[in-house]
Amino acid sequence: MTALKEMLGGNIRQYGIVGALFLIVLLFQLATGGKLLLPNNVASLIQQNAYVMILAAGMVIVIIAGHIDLSVGSIVGFIGGVVALLMTHVGLPWWLAILGGMLLGVVVGMWQGFWVAFVGVPAFIVTLAGWLAFRGLAILLVGVTVSIGTEKEFVAISNGSIPNALGYIANRDVVTLLIGVAVIGLLVFTQLRSRRAMRKHGLETESAGALVLKLALVSVLVAFFAWTLAGSRGGTPIVLVIIGVVIAVYSFVTQSTVFGRNVYAMGGNFQGAVLSGVNTRRMNFMIFVNMGVLASVAAVVTTSKSGAATAQAGNLYELDAIAACFIGGTSVSGGIGRVSGVMVGALIMGVLNMGLSIMRVDPAWQQVVKGLVLVLAVAFDLVNKRRAGTR
Repeated sequence: MTALKEMLGGNIRQYGIVGALFLIVLLFQLATGGKLLLPNNVASLIQQNAYVMILAAGMVIVIIAGHIDLSVGSIVGFIGGVVALLMTHVGLPWWLAILGGMLLGVVVGMWQGFWVAFVGVPAFIVTLAGWLAFRGLAILLVGVTVSIGTEKEFVAISNGSIPNALGYIANRDVVTLLIGVAVIGLLVFTQLRSRRAMRKHGLETESAGALVLKLALVSVLVAFFAWTLAGSRGGTPIVLVIIGVVIAVYSFVTQSTVFGRNVYAMGGNFQGAVLSGVNTRRMNFMIFVNMGVLASVAAVVTTSKSGAATAQAGNLYELDAIAACFIGGTSVSGGIGRVSGVMVGALIMGVLNMGLSIMRVDPAWQQVVKGLVLVLAVAFDLVNKRRAGTR
């Protein structure tokens, strides 16, 4: 085991999460008779779970810093209702309504961040209050539902695909295939650059063999995903581009910026972060502002997907985002977590939902299965920490 850790550079946990996703996909592919990985189902998997990935990118920062946010689902419902009303009742164009929704997300984040950062109210209490208050506001504003079906550009955000201007090869969308090639090239470039930078500063890195193996496996997976997606009805969903931007931005923020380093420092040792000069009040404030912005993006995606704003939109979304974080390797006690792992956790949740639905498993049992997976993921994290503490 020690030799394996040395070869992989201490990243066994992350590889284990990816391995778990692979096994779950394989299991459901066999159990559904090959239906899980049909091109249209793969496209639907992305479209139906986009909100989880977007919210989880912000939630992982919240959890790493040692907090929790229970309000994001209600914020999604509230902001989604506002965006719909701006288009239907105020008459704003769809893009201006989206901008208004994002500005509202900033204000909501500032409101919650103020109580956490400057008053000192625990985030659990502040966001629990937000869960109640913003859900109430959503009900007051929206009533039952506000239809936006006539706003075709807005609805296309979650339901549309990138136009195929280059034709087809073997019945595959060429644009989607080129996007897959570009993603593989970008991943290889960033991994090599990161390794070079770490070695330059004398930091421990995974072995060259492990890096080559990882890049080869990731490239094969991306190529398979792109090839499968290229065979779907529309090719690359527009919402997948949004997810890709979110992943790229937040991976960079958490791993390569002062803000990201301060977040990990706060979660790993709060008093140590204070003594080292980290402005923890400002950090906590910005963490919740950021969560408000991502909740507004998720609100736009959710409202676009359904073609209407409803008072119950976003219900329990916060639990999906939190579960994705913990399943994806984020530590319960803070200080540990990666955006890439969280995305894998979100995919695990999505595959479970889709696989069980294809098998026509009762929704109640689907909840039971997801609950068991979450408990096992957290237990695995705690057991690993106890073993590390005894060495």
